[in-house]
Amino acid sequence: MSTLWGDVADERKAGRPGTPLAGYVVTRMESKAALDIVVARHYLHRAAPCEHAFGLFLGDSVRGVCIYGTPSSAPLRSGIAGPEYARDMIELTRLCVDDSVPRNGESFLIGATLGWIDKDIVVSFADTAAGHVGTVYQATNWLYTGLSAKRTDWTVEGVSKHGQTLADKHDAASIREAYGDRFSIQERSRKHRYIYLRGTKRRIRELRAALRYPVVPYPKPIGPIASAT
Repeated sequence: MSTLWGDVADERKAGRPGTPLAGYVVTRMESKAALDIVVARHYLHRAAPCEHAFGLFLGDSVRGVCIYGTPSSAPLRSGIAGPEYARDMIELTRLCVDDSVPRNGESFLIGATLGWIDKDIVVSFADTAAGHVGTVYQATNWLYTGLSAKRTDWTVEGVSKHGQTLADKHDAASIREAYGDRFSIQERSRKHRYIYLRGTKRRIRELRAALRYPVVPYPKPIGPIASAT
């Protein structure tokens, strides 16, 4: 077991009593500690926007993290339900749970934390390149709105930055000048898009009516189930 699944700072916000996994508790945790675990243990090995960080604890030891942040992409923020709802949106940017946790640990972690964030529209993606279909989102009753569009990403060998981050800082000429042959354009894997709506029944009806994507049936897993985000 990696030491990055070990102890974190003592200051924690108490989680909800009566967890479905005996001995496990979900609490808020320090963003830096959560991001350290994400970079070390998540399959992308890359940080992500983080405004809210939560941990799945067994005693004083963290066994999973879930982080939420404002998407860096402006088109994504306004594209889910229109620009008038862009400020009401947040993304579940990373979910990472240790293999020692029972299978329902991921859904327990997500289900608990959705009640503690401060936005009414939550979006998350399951990466087809990693074999994910979003099983954990289906288990926690998110809306499925299909696959992301076909796109390309700017990538630089040896630089662990999202393609959108690179595109925000460079145009095609400047990035080629800065990185030379290390720069390339790669086809981006398509991702399953899931949306969770929070609020009163009236508010949820309002938000669902504003969605710019149709709600469609859940995709089914092919082969072994993989549910990391």
